[in-house]
Amino acid sequence: MLVTNHVLSGAIIGATARGPWAAFATGFASHLVLDAIPHWGRFESHEHFMRVAVADGLTGLAVMGAATAAARPADRVAVFAGMAGAAFPDLNKPSKIFFGHSFFPRRFDEFHGRIQDEAPDRFRSHELVAGALFAAGFAGLVLAGRRRGRR
Repeated sequence: MLVTNHVLSGAIIGATARGPWAAFATGFASHLVLDAIPHWGRFESHEHFMRVAVADGLTGLAVMGAATAAARPADRVAVFAGMAGAAFPDLNKPSKIFFGHSFFPRRFDEFHGRIQDEAPDRFRSHELVAGALFAAGFAGLVLAGRRRGRR
């Protein structure tokens, strides 16, 4: 699953969690659940993977900034923590590229790799739909929070 979708789901988790530690832990767990359901993947080449990974990583970072700014001030730390937890398991990829190895234990990386349910034909049907739903869900929570704040 694209890290941007993990980040968006983590924003929802953070907006509804009871504090930043719960948000981070639940975001981390959600990453594994989302990776186990069918999603897009299986790239044609390393170059194709890198093109997608760089664009997705930068988009995910932009979403983290925008979601943190959009959240109610009282929820910002938890929203950020939910997004950080949801993205955290995918740090194995840049650490392999930049440092030559993952910083996660080997067994965790093996487990994380085994649970993937990827196919090359699921971008529009799975990734775009998931991203739209996660973004709409977070936007709804932000708007509801702002309405509650006015009362």
